Amino acid sequence: MMVERGSGVAVWRQIGELLATDIRKKLYAPGEQLPPEPELAARYGVNRHTIRRAMGELEQSGLVRIEQGRGTFVQEHAIDYAIGKRTRFSENLRRQGLPAHLEFLGKQVLRHAEAAAQLDLPRNAELLRVQMLGKSGTRVIDVSEHYFDARRFPDLAEKLDALGSVSKAYAEYGIADYTRKWSRITAAIPDPDVARLLGQPKTRPILQVEALNVDEKLAPLQYSVTRFGGDFVQLVVSDDES
Repeated sequence: MMVERGSGVAVWRQIGELLATDIRKKLYAPGEQLPPEPELAARYGVNRHTIRRAMGELEQSGLVRIEQGRGTFVQEHAIDYAIGKRTRFSENLRRQGLPAHLEFLGKQVLRHAEAAAQLDLPRNAELLRVQMLGKSGTRVIDVSEHYFDARRFPDLAEKLDALGSVSKAYAEYGIADYTRKWSRITAAIPDPDVARLLGQPKTRPILQVEALNVDEKLAPLQYSVTRFGGDFVQLVVSDDES
């Protein structure tokens, strides 16, 4: 269907409505990539700037997501991410039939007074900071940073990188289980690096979860800050201890 010039409705808005109709009719499946800008510009007889504006409107409405350097994709339905006594990234996704893996981004040994206080360590204690991506296929679910006692967990970053699992890495230190002591959930505006990693605009809010995990003796293990794309994840708080 072609756009109608002179109809009183902006051309870019007409294109956005046509694409929105196609998405709602399931002509494009959740997660499917839309045709590239040049193809859409040729289809509707407009320039790429007009297509870009239509895509921006679809993104604001939550129907699509624009990933820098990759293209525009139909937004999938939000997943339920459980926050409880035993919060496990892989289990959360696999229960919903979704693939899951953790990608190691990097590590630092540093001093961080707030994180040290959460871990019941002196303010100037050396901490290991590990950054990771939680992914389902190619889709980034979260961007996280985790703080550990550097003396208690030598080589933990390397184990996380090799094993791709926090639970498996802890097992290397004789820790069979761990639980969530508390979680604090807030909405926030992401910094540019987090927005880039999540593949979303800098102006779109995210869900931020601060948390403290403890071992079987209730000693602090891990202070974390995890940031989720707010349009893709619904946080479900549960008191289930299983």
